[in-house]
Amino acid sequence: MKAFLKNYRQSPRKVRLVATLVKGKSVSQAIAELDFLAKRAGLPIKKLLLSAVANAKQQGKEVENLFIKELRVDKGIVMKRMMPAAMGSGHRINKRTSHLNLLLAEKVAKVLDVKKTKAVKATKTVKAKKVIKK
Repeated sequence: MKAFLKNYRQSPRKVRLVATLVKGKSVSQAIAELDFLAKRAGLPIKKLLLSAVANAKQQGKEVENLFIKELRVDKGIVMKRMMPAAMGSGHRINKRTSHLNLLLAEKVAKVLDVKKTKAVKATKTVKAKKVIKK
């Protein structure tokens, strides 16, 4: 379940602040945090997350089990502009962009693992009792 956003017109450094905040969290918890976040990158990341959730639904996944496995923010193109300065010179202004890649994954139920470990422990105790009886 992937989604990506290219050429988002904000510097990667600022977008990474929001990305690290929601990375590793469940989808519902991440949406709740992005709703009340006072950063400009919150809304585009929320829209990207909802797009990835829609992609997951198309594949038949359950939304409750999804979490953000990876949210990578890469450097996009840099538009170079000039600002007039004193004595006929100019200063360069870099207008940076970001590429965002979002990857959702499903949580694996640990109920099966618990049943297996209990079964293994039970067989070990049975074998230990047989050895003691001999």
